[in-house]
Amino acid sequence: MADMYPSITQTAVVATALKVLLWPAYKSTDFEVHRNWLAITYSLPVKEWYFENTSEWTLDYPPFFAYFEWILSQAAALVEPALLNVKSLGYDSWQTVYFQRATVIVTEFVLIYALHLYVKTSKDKRTAHAAALSILLSPGLLIIDHIHFQYNGFLYGVLVLSLVLARKQSTMLYSGLLFAALLCLKHIYLYLAPAYFVFLLRAYCLSPKSMFRIRWLNAIKLGSGIGAIFAAAFGPFAAWGQMDQLLSRLFPFSRGLCHAYWAPNVWSMYSFTDRVLIYVAPYLGLPVDQTAAKSLTRGLVGDTSFAVLPEIPPRTTFLLTLFFQTIFLFKLFRSPTWDTFISSVTMCGYASFLFGWHVHEKAILLIIIPFSLLALKDRRYLGAFRPLAVAGHVSIFPLLFTAQEFLVKTGYTVLWLVLFLLAFDRVVPPAPRERLFLLDRFSVAYVAVAIPLILYCSLLHQLVFGLKYEFLPLMFTSSYSAVGVVGSWVGFSVVYLAS
Repeated sequence: MADMYPSITQTAVVATALKVLLWPAYKSTDFEVHRNWLAITYSLPVKEWYFENTSEWTLDYPPFFAYFEWILSQAAALVEPALLNVKSLGYDSWQTVYFQRATVIVTEFVLIYALHLYVKTSKDKRTAHAAALSILLSPGLLIIDHIHFQYNGFLYGVLVLSLVLARKQSTMLYSGLLFAALLCLKHIYLYLAPAYFVFLLRAYCLSPKSMFRIRWLNAIKLGSGIGAIFAAAFGPFAAWGQMDQLLSRLFPFSRGLCHAYWAPNVWSMYSFTDRVLIYVAPYLGLPVDQTAAKSLTRGLVGDTSFAVLPEIPPRTTFLLTLFFQTIFLFKLFRSPTWDTFISSVTMCGYASFLFGWHVHEKAILLIIIPFSLLALKDRRYLGAFRPLAVAGHVSIFPLLFTAQEFLVKTGYTVLWLVLFLLAFDRVVPPAPRERLFLLDRFSVAYVAVAIPLILYCSLLHQLVFGLKYEFLPLMFTSSYSAVGVVGSWVGFSVVYLAS
């Protein structure tokens, strides 16, 4: 049945052609970030990598990603040596642009292989193939990696490969080791680590007959393997006494609660409520911090202060994240199946995104990609996935704010949503029990609002107000997306706990 769809390879070829056409498109400061990291890792000894601060875009990813940049820099030296000068801030010759764009495409083959393996090991090839194609053609990856500029395709390829390897007992060890390596590439995946810990403990290290019987050989292999990976990544820096400096780069808690663009989570809704209360508070007799009220009128600052509602400390966000993750991990411990594992990974992604500190809107992919592997399990899962797919992709639109990218981001995203949500609806199996009527209606109503919202935020607002009230499109986009993500989370929580 999968033959009705183009193969993973055919789709990758066509997608690559589109991505090459986007090479001259807009690029964000992340392009300069990675150019600077290429220069740091090529020009300086390893001991100096996490101390170099000529540019404001200092190296703040774990050591394996720094080594990854070093490998790329060896090729860069053959193409455009001038980009590897640490003092060449903002250097973006066409050779530099094309080289860095090409590295994103080449390294994305890790994702292509992972999706191929996912389809190959799935029982229902038809639904697996549809899910794999939706990830490969994801508007999120296209916008964030191939226009805005990052290496998420490569990193999520490692994640998907790790998830697929967890399907079988014979490859479960490699799943854990690969995830450990992923943590040493980008530490944002720590948010998903609790699900991996519980699953590998219960399914690999403990006996399936009794949780009180330890399979010592498995535990030793897994523990020593993970220890060796972290020692390879962080050992040299620990030996040089640089761990405090390295950790200060990886975890800059001095940043505010909300990212500049208000990632669509509960703190976005909290911030929106605070903005509304600024105007309502005088009638309710509530005090208003005028300094905070004025500082947020543009909605573009990164260090958020609240004018009416109480400030949220980092500890609160950590405890809330841990609490909501723990609720869903109990079921994983009791029933360590692969489907439950993927669901738990998704729920950990939800909790960290919804309640985490200074969450970037790009982190929505932590939920969308693992959830895509389960979205076609039955109609209950698809019902929870629909608003997430819409909200998640709409929420990253503010990353591209130039006029020439409007048609690319909106046209491609709307086309993806129409094609894949319709395709998903055709191939998804029926639910084994009655679905939630309210969730179905919510999905339909929510999706219907998306297009007028996109038109207003991207076109009509500027035509009507010009440069006035520039915070409104961002606030509307973030608040609308937050409703979708929270609604999807509630719906999937019910499905997960009831199944």
